Amino acid sequence: MHIRTATAATFGSLALLTLLAPAAQADTHKGDTAFTSVTFSKTTVNVGTSAVQKLTVTATAKDNSGIKLMAGLKLVSSDGRLQYANSSTCTRPTSTTMKCVWSYDLDPDGTDYFDLRNSSAGTWHLDVETAGYDGDFYTLDSSATMKIKRFAKLATTQATPEPVARGGKLTVTGALTRADWNTNAYVGFAAQKVALQFKKSGTSTYTTVKTVTTDSAGKLKTTTTANASGTWRWHFAGTGTTSSATASGDGVALK
Repeated sequence: MHIRTATAATFGSLALLTLLAPAAQADTHKGDTAFTSVTFSKTTVNVGTSAVQKLTVTATAKDNSGIKLMAGLKLVSSDGRLQYANSSTCTRPTSTTMKCVWSYDLDPDGTDYFDLRNSSAGTWHLDVETAGYDGDFYTLDSSATMKIKRFAKLATTQATPEPVARGGKLTVTGALTRADWNTNAYVGFAAQKVALQFKKSGTSTYTTVKTVTTDSAGKLKTTTTANASGTWRWHFAGTGTTSSATASGDGVALK
């Protein structure tokens, strides 16, 4: 179990704690307060079944009267799941600006509310508010986004027979799985299009030969013609909620 706390980036600490996130709305603001930059250490984070993945967000805000605070510091999924920063560090580069760095742990452990669930995979947005000493403010609610995806794996490609006669038929198999954050296991990913690729011996570039759809258990099987010696592999481009994956190749020589 990983305990998370909501922290506030301010010299007079303010924490906003909620367990139910409102639906994403447009950014709102008053006066000259503004975020001048917001950056993510990764625009896509792929999370497996056990290892915690780290994400860092850096934001700078400006107001002519000076920035009084930043508060909120949470990531919100499309289905309303929250991730609060587990640490924050703020500095004042100038008299009118504040720069804050927040760290998040993205955990598939499944033992507390803040751990990831399958329904939350996809696009997340940063929710944070900053305020100036003159009462102006800016609420960043939907414009700063990134993706948190379920990690996918392709089993090592198997091509038989080895070696094969020129113009002979090869049977190529594999399997596509992805992380299930609800059960902390890898499960077959059904009905997905996966590219069978070939790299001729002596070259460095793979070319897609055909596209094969996984069965109900995520397994792949097809036949193809062997016209040259080289390496066969599977490649999955990924989806909006699942990472891409590339299998280890299997070299096949002609006899």
